[in-house]
Amino acid sequence: MKRESAVFFRGTETPKDEVGEGLVRQLFGYNDSILMARVEFQEGAVGEVHAHPHSQATYVESGEFDVYIDGAKMRLGPGDSFFVRPNLDHGAVCRKSGVLLDVFSPVREDFLNEGES
Repeated sequence: MKRESAVFFRGTETPKDEVGEGLVRQLFGYNDSILMARVEFQEGAVGEVHAHPHSQATYVESGEFDVYIDGAKMRLGPGDSFFVRPNLDHGAVCRKSGVLLDVFSPVREDFLNEGES
């Protein structure tokens, strides 16, 4: 393993980083194979359409989001989820303030490196 996170996390003590207008991210457990992130969205915030070589599974903890994946679009709310295969274009627009829980495989090195700069 190149890097590995702590074993336990308290949400109130885990650092939060502003990663865009109306977007705040916390990184939780990770190693070379996997990473979990919690992203708070303010109403109107946009997760710009992008692609990456990681598989991504996302759970909608709260709020309401228009999610775009590879040409398809769906409005999702609490308890819903979505899966993004590697290299597919995807993004989200927050319609009601909320939180997405993202899990990536393999680890998002770019997220870890952002915290070091």
